[in-house]
Amino acid sequence: MSDTNEPTVLARRQGRIGRITLNRPKALNALDLGMIRAVAAALAGWREEPDVHAVVIEGAGGRAFCAGGDIRAIRAMAMDDDTAGVEQFFAEEYALILEISRYPKPYVALIDGICMGGGMGLSVHGTYRVASEAAMFAMPETAIGMFPDVGATFAMPRLRGDWGMYLALTGARVGGGDAVWLGIATHFVTREAMAGLADAMAVDGLAALGAVVASPPAPTLARHDASAFGLASVAAVVAALRADGSEFAAGALETVLHVSPTAVLASFDIVRAGAHRTLAEALQAELVQTRVTTRHADFLEGVRAMVVDKDRTPRWAAASFSDA
Repeated sequence: MSDTNEPTVLARRQGRIGRITLNRPKALNALDLGMIRAVAAALAGWREEPDVHAVVIEGAGGRAFCAGGDIRAIRAMAMDDDTAGVEQFFAEEYALILEISRYPKPYVALIDGICMGGGMGLSVHGTYRVASEAAMFAMPETAIGMFPDVGATFAMPRLRGDWGMYLALTGARVGGGDAVWLGIATHFVTREAMAGLADAMAVDGLAALGAVVASPPAPTLARHDASAFGLASVAAVVAALRADGSEFAAGALETVLHVSPTAVLASFDIVRAGAHRTLAEALQAELVQTRVTTRHADFLEGVRAMVVDKDRTPRWAAASFSDA
């Protein structure tokens, strides 16, 4: 159940749409296995329903679309040696993402707030990703000893330029304007217009989206150079950032050197490989990688430092890339 004793996912028919609300606002709508199953069941139920013309998914509470998977629970299972439980979570989450990507009806994610980790999985593979000025996208997995998953290893290499690898290694946060520029989001809608968009789509379908689309803010990333992240190794990326001299490069370098070295190396390899994989292949590779990553000391330590104890001082197993 949610923090208000309501179901953690609200799924209902509303006019022309199937409407899904992630309803765990105090946890920023973080996904647990029950929520994954509820979303999957709703999509299955509407797949052949002729009166459902589109599916709309949103987050409750006004602060987040979805802040990711429930990594506290995943860490607890890993610490208990519950490998079957960890495997089940990721396998069902990735199966849902693949279903979203193949869904035969328009799938519209309304992103008005935080969208990280699993939230990216529930949105970026759908037909339309609608961002407001309050949207904030990130894949901050390297900070917890993890790698960008939920199909991000497929999506990130297909973003503009070399920005996908930048996001993968640094976990940088981007707003609505940058998300449209990068290709994470497909449309920009003001927060004011977003508030009534699902209701309008229930009456007018996708035409309601077209009626409120606005020009996104100018992308802040466009004035920077991410080409260092297109180089062939982590060592080359680090060397190029050191040589760059710009404030942007210095900030990116500081982040890459602060997060888990093991996670950075694993993320670099799997994201580069994802450029040559289908989404199904990328998700399968990610599932295999989770079996290694969630048993690694850096994952347990990263989640402890960033989520459980929140002291933000992880002690990584390797002090540098050469030791990882």
